[in-house]
Amino acid sequence: MSPQQRRRSGSRGRGPAPRRHQRGRTPAQSPAERAAAFWGDPAALPPARQDVRIAEDPGAVARSLGPPPLAGHEVVAEHYLVAVHERTATLAGALAVAGGLLEPDDLHDDRD
Repeated sequence: MSPQQRRRSGSRGRGPAPRRHQRGRTPAQSPAERAAAFWGDPAALPPARQDVRIAEDPGAVARSLGPPPLAGHEVVAEHYLVAVHERTATLAGALAVAGGLLEPDDLHDDRD
């Protein structure tokens, strides 16, 4: 871009020029209206399931896929994949308790 074109565009090499006004702007929506527009009608959602359980061994999913295809790093990669699945199960349990789908006592590890 020549200096003359840059001067006309008003960008001076800093990207596109800022817009002076916005045309056709929609009226401001409340947060509840924006959420309803994004998620849809809450009445149309299916009822929440009540048979939520925490997996006995969340890492089984990662291990069932076999060793990760990372030559020379299979053991370390599998360790991290299992750790991510276990952390995910922990957070899912916390969300289930927060949402009233589980009782806090259901999260305790009864395995010995």
